[in-house]
Amino acid sequence: MVQRKEYINQLLSWKDDRVIKVVTGIRRCGKSTLLAQFQNILREKGIEDEQIISINFEELEYEDLLDYKKLYTFLKERINPNKQNYIFLDEIQRVVSYEKVVDSLYVKEYIDIYITGSNSYMLSGDLATLLTGRYVEIKMLPLSFKEFSEARGDASEKAFSEYLAVGGLPYIASMDQNTEKLNTYLEGIYNTVIIKNIEERQSRKESDPSKRRVSNIVLLKSIAKFLASVVGSPISIRSVTDYLISNGRKVSPNTVDNYIEALCESFIFYEVERFDIAGKELLKTNKKYYMVDLGLRNYILPKRTYDLGFSIENIVYFELLRRGYQVNIGKLGDTEVDFVARKNDEIKYYQVTADMTAESTFTREMRSLKAINDNYERIVLTLDRFTLGNYEGIKVINVLDWLLDN
Repeated sequence: MVQRKEYINQLLSWKDDRVIKVVTGIRRCGKSTLLAQFQNILREKGIEDEQIISINFEELEYEDLLDYKKLYTFLKERINPNKQNYIFLDEIQRVVSYEKVVDSLYVKEYIDIYITGSNSYMLSGDLATLLTGRYVEIKMLPLSFKEFSEARGDASEKAFSEYLAVGGLPYIASMDQNTEKLNTYLEGIYNTVIIKNIEERQSRKESDPSKRRVSNIVLLKSIAKFLASVVGSPISIRSVTDYLISNGRKVSPNTVDNYIEALCESFIFYEVERFDIAGKELLKTNKKYYMVDLGLRNYILPKRTYDLGFSIENIVYFELLRRGYQVNIGKLGDTEVDFVARKNDEIKYYQVTADMTAESTFTREMRSLKAINDNYERIVLTLDRFTLGNYEGIKVINVLDWLLDN
């Protein structure tokens, strides 16, 4: 079992603080395991079992507790007001009006609350209104390459090739690399994410009429497949709509927008806006989308060769998120910078490419970074080891070394 140290440390840093800890991320990225590992750490610190109340709402034995009133009664009967209580509510978004339970628990000083969810809309609407300033979100992702390599005991280029192919969902790292088994597992996760997302949106629609309706699974999968095929390329809602219409589907831009929002809410895709480096402002047109796991991407796309550079770019994007950066696509005149990474007062500019040995590629990747007129760090990440060095202040670093250096 992979110890998710980064996320454990975040939970420990907020332990007993008067905020609700909300762990979000795609299904099967390790949220339930994280809570179990954290509970074991609490026991090691002397917390007794009766002080820990843990419920996973995907388990049948807790089906009755999907009624928020029954859930509150169940918890209230088990809480000891004379001791600190640690409450863990896993996949809480399945409980309609769960925010009422969380809000009632929050006001009690002897309760420390941890919840998880697989849809970002759980932090919108009623919960956000009720708990503004009273929760902290811990955004969980599949395994990084460093975590994957630690689980495999191998940090070689061969291990990186496997990571590119199978992705970083935790259970994958422990499986033998049987293609049929891998595809069966990934198919189950993908279909669960797609179908569960629709099911939960529809169940919440009754209590939240403003929620957009997403009901056509075939259309949702078609849009997901298209977004997966254009990872790293700027697109618009109109361009996706035109693609679908050209393939015989009658669909409006508004519907496409709703479905893409659903895919992003389920943490399958992450939307990245462009940033005007000179004007220091966000641009609303031609966003990019990155897929949370390359194993899932390789599962849903036809078996053919894809641009290695875009796959590496996908990995780098999520690694920057893990390291706490706000990430945008950089625009400078007629050139583009793959990533503008910002954290507090720190800014870093990144270009990502599979290979820099061709003179034309070297010139292209350097051109946009050389045009930046400030003193922040500029970096090119590449798989090749022949062009590494420092070129007029621009660092060229091997991407494997960069991924493992954290």
